[in-house]
Formats: sequence, structure tokens, C-alpha cells
Amino acid sequence: MSFIVVQAITGLASAASLFLIAVGLSIVFGVTRVVNFAHGSLYMLGAYLAFSFTAAIGDTFVGYLAAILLAALVVGGLGAVMETSLLRRIYRAPELFQLLATFGVVLVVQDVTRLIWGADDRFAPRMPGLDGAVDILGHAVPEYDLFLIAVAFAVLGGLWLLFRRTRFGVLVRAATEDREMVAALGIDQRWLFTAAFVLGAALAGLGGALQIPRQAASLSMDLNIIVDAFVVVVVGGMGSIMGAFVAAVLISELLAFGVVIFPEITLVLIFAVMAVTLVLKPSGLFGRPEFATEEDRRNPDPLLRAGGMLNRVFWWGLLAVGLAAPLFVGDFAVVVLTEIAILALFAASLHFLLWGGGLITFGHAAYFGLGAYGSGLAVFHLSLGMAPALLLAPLAGAAGALLFGWFCVRLSGIYMAMLTLAFAQIAWSAAFQWVGFTGGDNGILGVWPSAWASDPFVFYYLAFAVCAAVIWGLRHAVFSPFGYTLRATRDSAMRAAAIGVDVTRHRWLAFILAGAAAGVAGGFFAFAKGSVFPEVLFVSTSVDGLVMVLLGGLQSLAGPILGAVVFTEIETELTRLTELWQLFLGLLIIALVVVLPHGLVGLSSLLKRGRP
Repeated sequence: MSFIVVQAITGLASAASLFLIAVGLSIVFGVTRVVNFAHGSLYMLGAYLAFSFTAAIGDTFVGYLAAILLAALVVGGLGAVMETSLLRRIYRAPELFQLLATFGVVLVVQDVTRLIWGADDRFAPRMPGLDGAVDILGHAVPEYDLFLIAVAFAVLGGLWLLFRRTRFGVLVRAATEDREMVAALGIDQRWLFTAAFVLGAALAGLGGALQIPRQAASLSMDLNIIVDAFVVVVVGGMGSIMGAFVAAVLISELLAFGVVIFPEITLVLIFAVMAVTLVLKPSGLFGRPEFATEEDRRNPDPLLRAGGMLNRVFWWGLLAVGLAAPLFVGDFAVVVLTEIAILALFAASLHFLLWGGGLITFGHAAYFGLGAYGSGLAVFHLSLGMAPALLLAPLAGAAGALLFGWFCVRLSGIYMAMLTLAFAQIAWSAAFQWVGFTGGDNGILGVWPSAWASDPFVFYYLAFAVCAAVIWGLRHAVFSPFGYTLRATRDSAMRAAAIGVDVTRHRWLAFILAGAAAGVAGGFFAFAKGSVFPEVLFVSTSVDGLVMVLLGGLQSLAGPILGAVVFTEIETELTRLTELWQLFLGLLIIALVVVLPHGLVGLSSLLKRGRP
């Protein structure tokens, strides 16, 4: 019994930290509808700033506390700069572009933080006056854990008073329910959005600052926390403060006891809770359904036609360049070209879902990774050769899409995106923790091409031929009767259903088709790298795919191909030229989002408009 009580207290302490960052994310999303991927970066900055401030003034309890609060205030100020200089320009842009912009901020903050504090972890001293432990039922419980729990309840109470007893709180709650109505009443939304973002950023900074006595400030804090924060926000309900608190406690207690009872599936349990919540109650435990959905508004995308001389010249020219390029470059460039061909297929499969079906997904890495693991496991456990192992890759990707897609297509918008993320994280968790079958974080090694394809040139032409053929197949599907019907469900699901189209079945088939194509790319990726690690299933791989699609241009079939080429080349060259490649890549992404909202393929239209 005493063990259960102490374990519950440990879970509550973790819940306190998770609540502080998740509630900030929930407030920002509730008001601005921005999926702020950089919220984890603000959390990380809070930790690093608190490390520096405590070194200067943290010799006493009061000084340490002042350092933590000062860090939160500085992060809130940085949030104001970010909102007014970047997000305010793209509030009317599609939510995927907002995600891309905040991902650019993540890259910039990563390298700026490394530049200021270095790459090594930073350890802060324990908080004076709270560096001991108290005895509870015979177990020692850190005093700081109890302090964290008290802080979380204080913040919860303060937020409740703010949102229930002040005009600002009333406006924020009203904007969470219906932004258009708030605007119609003459409320200055710019001021409201900035204030909400500053509050959310300060809470993220406070959460990070409060962590430094418990863990070192490190450059991995941002991505490690952001996924858990998304889980809490989704389970609790987007925009709900009480929901964030209850979900943080639920997830943290599940982790605290899961480590003891189900040590091998703890991570799977968390994302399974998120998936079940989204399936049964998409708006979360305490959230309310959206006032209006985006899917039944007329889609502004221009009509694409299959023909056109310029279109054919582009595709045949691209094919010719792909065939001729290896003849003029060295071995390293051939390896890069191989990766470009594979990632182009991955991006094209994602584009098929995003543009063709209007199906927003944050978890496309699941099918890419399942394809990679399908091939890798076939080589490792079944001793199959490259050819039969590659045949299993699309089957693995399609099987995953068949299962995950059945649930996902019943949702729409941000809820669908979050459910795809949950399933991808479940797949990643299984690969990470199922050490006996997948190798865990040690991965699967020795996944090399067969002898006849071991030459980099031969493997490139094999990968290029297969990937090009699958991309051509996806393009053909877009202009087939199935593709036209799928686009009709994208433009207006209600109208499509009214004329007898089975919307759910078409979307499900699109998921399976895109999953199989991503699986092909994953299979070749495994043989190109000679290994498979859980990272191929992680959210960062999904974000890379989104960056490629949006960088090239969402409203063009050539967009994902161009995006994969540019993204891979820039990443490769910047990595070779400077250690601060993430900084430059992030700035480039931000600039492209602001200047070229239609991606690189929209550059020609911009130049035409600029002509005298």
C-alpha cells in the first residue's frame, strides 16, 4: 500500500510538469488554432534560461524561485516576438503551413541554443531549502516533488480565476468556442492572440524552468516533451484547462505504474489511450466539438488537368535528368541521389493523401517505417534476400494503413491528424520497446542489398526505376475516376455523399494506396542505409515528409518531388558546410512560408505577377 501511495506521488510530480506545458499548448491552440510545434522549444529555452539565472542569483530559495520566474517571463517575451513577427502573418494560411513555420522555429531555436549554451547537457544545483526528502509511509519522497505538485495546483487555481473572473478570460473562452463571433463583436483579435500566445509561452517556459532541479537541460528536451504534450492536450480536450490537468495526471500515473507493471509496453499504453479517446470522443474528455468544420467549405485549390505540353515536358525532363545524373557525379552524390529518389516517393505518397483526399496526417512515417521494418525483419528473422524482402515492404505499409486508416477516416481535420500521430507513435513505441523482435533502439543491422545490386550505381537505378514507377502510378490514380471521386469528397464530403459516393470507403482506399507507396519507399530506405532504427517511425520523419510536400508546393503534383530534391540537397550541403545547418534551414523554411505560401512551384506565378 505504501508503495502505491509513493508511486502515485511520483506520478503527480511528473503530472505537474506535464500540465504546465500542456495547458500552455492548449490555450494557444484553443485561441489561435495554431498547432505550435515550437512549444517544446519554448519549454527547452525555459530550462536553459533558468540554468543561467540560477547560476547568477540562485544561491537562496528566494533567489532560485526568482530565477525560475524570470526565465518564464523571458520565454513569454520571446513568445510575443514569435507571434507578432511570424505567426501573425500566417494565421489565415492552411494549418499545415503554420505547422511548417513552427517547425522552422524549432530548427532555429535548436542551433541558437547550441550556440549559446553548447551541446553538452547543463546540470543545475538543487533548489535551496527543497533539496531533501520527507518520509511518507516509510519511503523517502523528494521535497521538490511536493513543491512541484503545489505549484501545479496554484497555477490551475490561478488560471481558473483568470478565465472565470476577468474580461480577458471571458474573451479567451469565447474565442476558443467561436473566433468568428468574437471578431464580429468588434474585439481586437490581434491583441487577444498575442496575449494568449504570451501566456502559453510563459507557461511552457515555467514548465521547463521547474525541471532543472530534476533533470539536466538538454537539446533533446523539445522533441521529447512536445509529443507527450500533444497527447495530454488531445486526451483532455483542446482548449480545456481542466482537461489538460486531468489528462496530465492520467498519463503521468499511467507512466508511473506502467513502468512497474508493464515495463515493455508503457509507451504503447500512452498512445493507445490517445487513440481510444479520439475514436470514442474526438473532442477529448473535456473538449467540445468544433463549431464548424473545414471539410465542407469549398476548396480553393485550382483544378488540375492531366494533359498539357509543359506538364509532359517537365515529367519527361525529370526522368531524363534522373537517368543521366549518376553518369556525371561521384559515388557520394549517387548515394544522395538514391535517397532523393526514395524520399520523393515518400513525399508523393503523403501528397496523395493531403492534396488528393484532403486527409491531414501527422503520422505518415508509420507506413514508411512499417515498410522499412517489413524488409528489415524479413532479412533478419527469415534470412530472405533483397527482392522478396522488398516485396514485403508495400504489404507491411498497406497493412498498417488498412488498420490505422479504418479508424482515421472516421474523423476529420485536426482530430484526424492527431489520430494518425497516435497510431504512428504506437508503431514507434512497439519498435522501440519490443527489443526481442525489432532490436529496440539498437535497430536491425546488416540489411544490405543482394550482391547483384550492391554497386551504388546499380542500386540507384533499381530504386529510381521502382520509385518513379510508383510515383507515376500515384499520378495516374489522381486522374482516374477513383481520383476524381476522392477529390470530390475532399471539396465537399456532404455533397459527394448526397450523390451516392461512399466517402469513408474512398478515403480508406486512399490511405491503403498511400500506405503501400510509402512502404515501398521505406523498404528501399532500409537497404540504402543497411539498417533500420525506430527513428523511421518517429514524428520527426513525418514532419520531414510534410516539409518536403509544403516546401515544393501542395497544389501541384510536381511539388513533393521538387520539395524532396531541394530539402535533401539543402540538408546535405548545409550539413557538410556548417554545424549550424539547422539554423539556416529553419530560417529558409520560415522565409519560404512567409514569401511563398504556395511552395517553390508557386515561384513562377510570383515572378509573373512581378513583371511590368
